[in-house]
Amino acid sequence: MRAAQLKAVLPRELLASVVVFLVALPLCMGIAIASGLPPAKGLITGIIGGLVVGWLAGSPLQVSGPAAGLAVLVFELVRQHGIAMLGPILLLAGFLQLVAGRLKLGCWFRVTAPAVVYGMLAGIGVLIVLSQVHVMLDAAPKASGLDNLAAFPGALVQALPSVGWQAGLLGLSTIAVMWLWEKWRPHALRFIPGALLGVGLATTVSLILALPVKRVEVPANLAQAIDWLKPADLLNLADPTLLIAALAVAFIASAETLLSAAAVDRMHSGQRSDFDRELSAQGVGNMLCGLLGALPMTGVIVRSSANVQAGASTRLSTIFHGLWLLAFVLLLSSLLQSIPVASLAGVLVYTGFKLVDLKVFRGLGRYGRMPMFTYAATALAIIFTDLLTGVLIGFGLTLVKLALKASRLKISLIDLPGEGEMELRLIGAATFLKVPALTQVLGTIPAGSTVHVPLNNLSYIDHACLELLEEWGRANAAKGSRLLIESRGLKRRLEGRLRTNTGIGSAA
Repeated sequence: MRAAQLKAVLPRELLASVVVFLVALPLCMGIAIASGLPPAKGLITGIIGGLVVGWLAGSPLQVSGPAAGLAVLVFELVRQHGIAMLGPILLLAGFLQLVAGRLKLGCWFRVTAPAVVYGMLAGIGVLIVLSQVHVMLDAAPKASGLDNLAAFPGALVQALPSVGWQAGLLGLSTIAVMWLWEKWRPHALRFIPGALLGVGLATTVSLILALPVKRVEVPANLAQAIDWLKPADLLNLADPTLLIAALAVAFIASAETLLSAAAVDRMHSGQRSDFDRELSAQGVGNMLCGLLGALPMTGVIVRSSANVQAGASTRLSTIFHGLWLLAFVLLLSSLLQSIPVASLAGVLVYTGFKLVDLKVFRGLGRYGRMPMFTYAATALAIIFTDLLTGVLIGFGLTLVKLALKASRLKISLIDLPGEGEMELRLIGAATFLKVPALTQVLGTIPAGSTVHVPLNNLSYIDHACLELLEEWGRANAAKGSRLLIESRGLKRRLEGRLRTNTGIGSAA
């Protein structure tokens, strides 16, 4: 960038970076707490997302950092395998992202059905709400969403005679401020984030009243929060469960990043995103997070939209926001230690509710009932089982829908002028899913008939349907029936070769 251009855009980029920093600060810490990790881990990821990924990114206006969409998965990984295993998992996940970007596979991650992605985010949102309502009461969240739901009445009863109700009020006040600010904020002050106002108000009130609630623990020296990856821990990646975890992190982080990048492109008219470069940059960022023992990162839409709305036009705002995070942690860590944990939990509860986007759910209805069902099934499966199972169920339903769409076949049995001559007319795609319907029609053909089967109206026929036709010809040859498969014009669409057996003919 030339000096004249830099001088022209620098004031605007600096202002935008401050706005993004103010949005990112509470979210980085809150997502870390929701993931079961110290807040400093989220701040390290935010700093890497700004200073490193911001410089390398293929989507210059997208902001990267810890994402609520991965909080549930990280919480499960830490609970099952321990915090030491998070580093190797992230290192491998980042390497997979880097390789995928270099192989130009970025566009393929966007093939994910929107119903699955939105359903995944909705399920994650519900789980975040169910866990963070406990944190709002200064209590520890349980291992699963259902456990959190079942334990909530008891946690509420225990909070009443203790300081938990005071923490709960701080969390609720944070949510109320965020909601009111989003609804009625003045246009001139739209760049001020509601999360910052909510956390600032809750912190001020808690300090004035000297409330004995839990507060954020941030080390005075950021280096104390770094857990360097131990080479010996890499040997544990031979465990298949850790390999699957790394694949899950890589896939979910990549899908969320590239969907966010596509959404950011729709918000501005500047440089378009290079999805392969963005995927590679995310891979580098997650590998660094793995080496330092931080949280995984993705491109995040909340911070990215704040960046665009604040007037950013280059990657400088993203880079500067990482610099502000680093400076704040190094110079004002004591200020962070005044923030009530319940207030950050309130930010996450509000964010979780926003992830359950009912407008998106209703919008899927324009494409039929199946996308709505896929959304709901994915979300519910995540809530009642786990994240990976829910996503796999969503993909399974998508594949079922594709299979049903691709196997539409019209079957007609037509009498021809010649005596005993009939035509089995097939229009569409003859796949194994249509074997029962085809079997039923073949069963109605009278003995001694000559059946012509022209395939020129088919877009595809698979081995199962060919086997069925050939088997019917062989089975009914003794009754005087003949089956003539007329394959002219469809040789490239057939799976395998037509075989000529007793009672079966083929016309070219």
